[in-house]
Parts: sequence; structure tokens; C-alpha cells
Amino acid sequence: MGDYNVPIYYLLTHILHCKVQKPPKISDRTIELGNKYSPSFVCMPFKYTLGTLLESLEKGANVLLQMGGGCRYGYYYALQKEILKEEGYTFDFINLVTAGKTDVKKIIHDFKQIDTKFSILKSGYHLFITMKMIRYMDKIDIMIRKNIGFEKNKGEHIRLKKQMLSSFEKTKGYFSLFFTYLQYRKKFKNIRIQKGKCLKVGVIGELYTIMEPFANYDLEMMLSQFKIEVTRFTNATYLLFQKKKRVKKYLKRVKKYSKNRLGADALDNVGRMVYLGEKKYDGVIHIKSSFCTPEIGVMPILRRVANDYEIPLLFFSFDANTSKVGMETRLEAFYDMIEMRKKNE
Repeated sequence: MGDYNVPIYYLLTHILHCKVQKPPKISDRTIELGNKYSPSFVCMPFKYTLGTLLESLEKGANVLLQMGGGCRYGYYYALQKEILKEEGYTFDFINLVTAGKTDVKKIIHDFKQIDTKFSILKSGYHLFITMKMIRYMDKIDIMIRKNIGFEKNKGEHIRLKKQMLSSFEKTKGYFSLFFTYLQYRKKFKNIRIQKGKCLKVGVIGELYTIMEPFANYDLEMMLSQFKIEVTRFTNATYLLFQKKKRVKKYLKRVKKYSKNRLGADALDNVGRMVYLGEKKYDGVIHIKSSFCTPEIGVMPILRRVANDYEIPLLFFSFDANTSKVGMETRLEAFYDMIEMRKKNE
């Protein structure tokens, strides 16, 4: 999911005396495999993750790790395990989060089963570093979204980010990570930007489709080509450290539109829609995978908020048959509309 394989790879290579295999990069074949062995009605993240698990097993993995919760994703583990076994694979499957809950004792027990030298103290230290790495990555990503469409030398943000992630993988300890982050933050700030008044668009929706660029056809990069400043709220920092507190604030903010939590990130997106309306954003794009029940349910509410704040709203739903050309055409039309609206104002 996005670049988060970098901190996870760092963590596992430092706490387990095992060969840690990097997951293969998501490709068309990943989707073909996931689609082939998944129920037709299941949401796309199930197919993406199943395809990745199949490719990992083909490369020789014999222990699979998975985590997820909040909606049906919390139950993927049981079904995916049965599908993989039916295909004749032999493996151990460790589920770190079940139905949105984490059982630390169970995780420690599972890790000790695959590595008798597993150390709780050592793992705690490297988990701390991993959490910091995730926070630093997300901070840099926020800077990139604001500025990548306005860089003077095209591709500079992406090149620098690749260098940073490569350096993060080689982190030797917390202070090494911290000074590496400071070094790259300064480099990102020094990138030459040509930016005056610009269009601002918020991106909201289902977490996996938002955070995995392949799942949304690299929507944020498309928007940057129109010289649009992008605001995206969902990242690992939010999900791991901020969500519980923020949801309470969202409940107060959206009383007019919903009194219930709605499931998964649906309530969060209503709160974000209200925020973007209050901040006079030029447009909002809501993205989700097909068959994502919470996000389907929240769409009428988002339309009502958009009407109240007079803010253009575009919906994208992704599945294995989504046309990238069709998406680009709709995005161009949306850009033309919000640009004309901005000029008229």
C-alpha cells in the first residue's frame, strides 16, 4: 500500500531472524490473479491483496503477514487463507489485526513460533523507529502534494523522494533516521517552485484506494499536471495515531448530516467534506473501490454537503474494468469546470 512497505520491511528485517521478502510491486498481473480467484462482488482491495499474496507465494514465501480492520477488510484473512489453501499452497498466515482489534499477546506468540530468537525489547525499539519513519514519510508527502504541480524542474520531487526512501531503508537507529529526515526535509524545501494563486482540490474516500496509487491510476499525479494543489487527509499516521480522536470531532461537525458513525471512514469523509467547504476549496474528489458499502452509503450525504457549500464534487469508483482513458476524460472536464468557475468568481 503506497510506500509503506519501506518501514514495514525495515521493522521485519530488524526483529526477525528470517529472510524477509519484499512484496512484488502491484501490476496488471496482480489484478488478474486477484480477480481470478476472488468472489466477483468483493471490493477491490481484497483482490489487490490476494493477488499480492499469490505472487509472494510464487516467489517462495512460506509465512504471510496481514493487518487490517474497520470494515470487511478485517475479515479478509479467513477467506483469503481458504482460497490460497484450495490452490495448493502451504504456508503460515499471521493476521496482526482481526476485526479492527490488535491482540499484542497473540502477535508475540505468533512471532515466537516462526522465530525462537524473537526479542520483545528489541522489537519495541525498532517498532518505535518504524512509527517515526511513517510519520516522517507522511509529513514529506504532504509537502509534495502541495508543491509537485509547481516545481520548476519536472520530476524533482519524485527523484528526491526515491532517494529518501532508499536512505530510510538503510537506517541504523533513531538518530540516524531523524537526521536523514531533517536533511531531506531541507532538500524538499529548497526545490524551486513557481506558484501563485492556484486551484485547490481535496481528495477523500476509501483508505486503500486513496493510499495505493495503482488502485486509483495515480490520481494525485494527474491532478498535479493540471497545476492543482492537492489535499489528502488519509495516511498511515492518521489511521494509526489520530483517527480515534478525530472521529469524535467529526461527529460534532457533521451533526446536521449524520448522527451515526456510518462505518469505516465514511463519517470521516463527511467531516472532511464540511471542512473543505468551509475553507472554500475549488473542488472535491471522492474515490472508492466498487462494492465498498460504507462509501456507497455516504455518497448521498456528500452530495448534500456539496450543495450546501456550493462546492463541485466528483465521484470515482474503481474496479478491474475501470477505464483509465475514461477517468482522464472526466478529470479534464472537472478541471475545466472548476477553472472556469474560479475565473468567474
